[in-house]
This record gives sequence, structure tokens and C-alpha cells, in this order.
Amino acid sequence: PEQNREFRDHYLDVPFDLSQVMFVTTANVLDTIPGPMRDRMEIIQLSSYTEDEKVKIAQGYLVPRQIKENGLRENEVTISEAALREIVQGYTREAGVRHMEREIGKVCRKIAAKVAAEEIQHNVTVEAADLPLYLSKRKFQAEEVTERLRIPGVAVGVAWTMTGGDVLFFEATKMPGKKGFLLTGQLGDVMKESAQAALSYVRSRAQALGIDPQFFEDVDLHLHIPAGAIPKDGPSAGITMVTALASLLTRRPVKSNIGMTGEITLRGKVLPIGGLKEKVLAAARLGLDTIILPKRNEADLEDVPENVRKGMRFILVDTVDEVLAAALDEALPPVQPALALAQTHGAGNGVVSAELPAQREEDGVAKIEYAG
Repeated sequence: PEQNREFRDHYLDVPFDLSQVMFVTTANVLDTIPGPMRDRMEIIQLSSYTEDEKVKIAQGYLVPRQIKENGLRENEVTISEAALREIVQGYTREAGVRHMEREIGKVCRKIAAKVAAEEIQHNVTVEAADLPLYLSKRKFQAEEVTERLRIPGVAVGVAWTMTGGDVLFFEATKMPGKKGFLLTGQLGDVMKESAQAALSYVRSRAQALGIDPQFFEDVDLHLHIPAGAIPKDGPSAGITMVTALASLLTRRPVKSNIGMTGEITLRGKVLPIGGLKEKVLAAARLGLDTIILPKRNEADLEDVPENVRKGMRFILVDTVDEVLAAALDEALPPVQPALALAQTHGAGNGVVSAELPAQREEDGVAKIEYAG
């Protein structure tokens, strides 16, 4: 106010006194706000709604409003709580409730059209099983964690996104080669550096992990993060990358109920991360009941709703060694050659078919940020 007390409209040539004005602005991300403007702002971070909060907002405001706007009466249409939860889980992926209201509006419009055509009577109750009739098939399918983690080299990471939080699978594989390390999945520079740090840590700890110290001489490694069309960046996927690589090279699968997040150092320290509430909620939605977190994020667990905290186990760690001890299961037996495997199973034609877990990509997220 001392420097800029007024704004002059050049068209009207009239000054407006702004000395007593407080401006309130909103943005989806901070990165696109110019630095000089951001320095003059008080930043207030608002976390995403939980599933329970979205359902209550829908019951109290969204459903009544859409019923009225579509020419129906409140006693003519009822959308059950189970149906609202199905809309949240299977038809929307967002931090707020804007898309949820659109889906509720679609349901109401189709009911109104059927009532007008005298195809159905009033007093319609919409259950979860009825939603495909109004909204077509589910847009987002639930991942099958157990199936994805049956083989070594796959770990589950939890991420912060603009839509609230997400879960991603980190997949590592190896092949004959000469010290190559390939990274795919649209990774940003920070995430690529985290992957290099993860590989360096595994190589430096090879003997302690029971890995041949010379393993990297004759192989190429490939680390991929599915949903390849979506850009990803940030430092806090470090422990997930280490776990995926260690799992691959020790042939120890990752336990199927565990997700994780944390930044790493070359000395094996686990550093704190951001966006903890959204990450935990994303893990809970997928059915994970155990999360590995940096110990220095313990205080941030207070931000997680109590009903979610009670149903989950949190493993707080300071070092990568603690992560691997908690995350890795018993080692699988060595892989048999294909011919021996065919003979073992009595395959008459000598052809072996190996069925791997189905993999599904999820879309609808503008950018995934492993917030540090």
C-alpha cells in the first residue's frame, strides 16, 4: 500500500483506492505464479477432500442442487451412499468435487428424460450397481496390487498429484548388456537423478545385500514407471526405486500390502517428503495397509484423518536398510531354463507359456509430483 495505493483505469481515467483491499486468489499449482508476485503473497495450502468428505458434500449440497436444476423433486430421486462412493472411486479422480457434480448431473438428466418419456415412474433410487446404466462403464479401474507384486523388481510408490494423490508401480528388469541404465515413463530431471542415486546405493551395498558386486558388468538395467504418457518428477520416489532394484537383483518380491515414499541420499539416509496426507489417502484407496515413511514426517501424520490412521500401519525409517528390511519378502528360487521347465511340467510340445500379471495404465492426472 505504501508504494501502490491506487489503480488507475486508463479507459475511464479514474483512480481506485486499493489501500484497504485484501486480494484473495486461487491457483492449482504454485510453479506457474511469477516469483515477484508469489513473494508478496501469503500461501495457504488446502489439501484435497477425503472420500467421506466428498460423500457428505454430495449428500448435503450436490445431489439436491442437481435434482432441482434438472426439473425433479427431492422426493422423486434418491442416490444411495454406495452409489456416491462408486462415483468417487470409479468415475472421478480429483481433489475437489467439480467432476463429481457433473456425474451426478448426468444421472439426474437421464432420470428426468426417462420420466418425461414415461419410461420410469417417480421415486427412483439409484444404487451403485445402476451407475453403468447412467454413466456407462467405470473410468478408473482398481489396481490389483497382489498380482502386480508377484514377481521381483516391482515396488509400489505413493505420489502427490494435483488431483490429491496417486499410487504408481515401479518396475525394474535386467538383460544382458554392458552397464546400461535406461529410465522410461516421462521422468523429470530430479526424478532421473533420484534413480541414479538409487542405483549407486544398491551397487555400493551389493555385498551386504547378497548381490554379486560385479553384477553390473554384464547387464543392462531398465527402470520403468507406468502411465508413460503422464510426466512425473520430484525426489521422494527414492526409496521406491531402491526397493525395486534391490528386489530385482536379490529375487526377493516386495510385500504386497506395502507402499512407500521418501527421498534418499548416497549414504542411505531417508529424508522427509511433502504431501503426506494425500499420499496416505491414495494408499488407503488402493487397499494398502502399511506405509513406509521417513521418520521425520511423523508429526505430519496428524494431518491424516483419524479413521484412516486407525486402519493403517506406518513404518517410520531413518535409513534405506530399514526400508529394505521391512519391504522385501523371502527370496524366490532361481529361474529354471525354459527347456527344463517344460520337461518338469511335462509340456508335450516343448513350449512354455509364462503368464504375467495384467497391467493397466491409469489416466486423468495432469502431472505426478513426488513432492519433496
